[in-house]
Amino acid sequence: MTGDGPPRQQNRRLCGTVKPRKHRIGAHTSAAGGVHRAAEEAAAIGCNTLQVFTRSPRMWRGNAPSQESIDRLRALRREHDLNPLAVHGCYLTNLAAVDPGVSQKSKQSFRLEIENARNIGADYLVIHPGSARGQSTEQAIEVFAEALAEVQQGFDWDSLRLLLENTAGGGATLGRSFEELNHLRQAVEARCDAPLGFCIDTAHCFAAGYDVSTDSGLGDTVRNMCRWLGIDHVHVIHANDSKTALGSNSDRHESIGDGQIGSDAFARVLHHPQLGAKPMILETPFIDESHAENVRRLWSLAGTPVPSSVRAPGKDGSD
Repeated sequence: MTGDGPPRQQNRRLCGTVKPRKHRIGAHTSAAGGVHRAAEEAAAIGCNTLQVFTRSPRMWRGNAPSQESIDRLRALRREHDLNPLAVHGCYLTNLAAVDPGVSQKSKQSFRLEIENARNIGADYLVIHPGSARGQSTEQAIEVFAEALAEVQQGFDWDSLRLLLENTAGGGATLGRSFEELNHLRQAVEARCDAPLGFCIDTAHCFAAGYDVSTDSGLGDTVRNMCRWLGIDHVHVIHANDSKTALGSNSDRHESIGDGQIGSDAFARVLHHPQLGAKPMILETPFIDESHAENVRRLWSLAGTPVPSSVRAPGKDGSD
């Protein structure tokens, strides 16, 4: 989707037709041109929650969003009931890094992330725990916790909460299991009072060996979540199908129903008594240059189709 945003007429139609919905379904939308652009796109494709980057995810340096864009974002969230708002952290940031140069850049980058997320009124800041390359997992967890404690010192989190995301398990990544995420939490809590929770990615679960594609596998996965994380500490679900097989440790997302997890599995997640009420945010590949079709698929599986004014565009502009 381009940075031009949706036509004003479409926004007016949305405003007149959107009604409160049981589920919270959204997507990671583009903030090119300002963070308010992400909210415009989310509203246009039928979301009632969203995730954004506040700066380039592939550069160390970044800027703070303008106050004008922040004000517009707040207004759009009120107008279209876009809640909660999650910010995803920079991909380069590795608070567990053993290399001094990478460690310093990561700390500076992470401080900018939490300041930006707080300034735009985000509810959650989602980060990957990082990589243990060059050290043991146990050492990396300690390095991560010490770095986080240093960076957040003196910072007023207010209502912003930091979410650690599970990983697919490739290479030396941290957070490949719920048990490891729990060890990260314990290490952080021993050093500081940063408000921690978790974001669980379905594709990462599957690639790491949690079989969320079957009824029994989802049950086992949720029991493990409850044991190691506490289900109330899981605040966001990244709803992504997986291109790769169970246990592949390969982080490759697919559109809902087109991957190895499948549509039936996402229907079970959406209607699960302990998961269904949690915000579901898509990070799937575009279909026809938009997240609209994947948003539509999730709403359909939830049993609450998006408003008729919101169209998932086909190649010829039709459904």
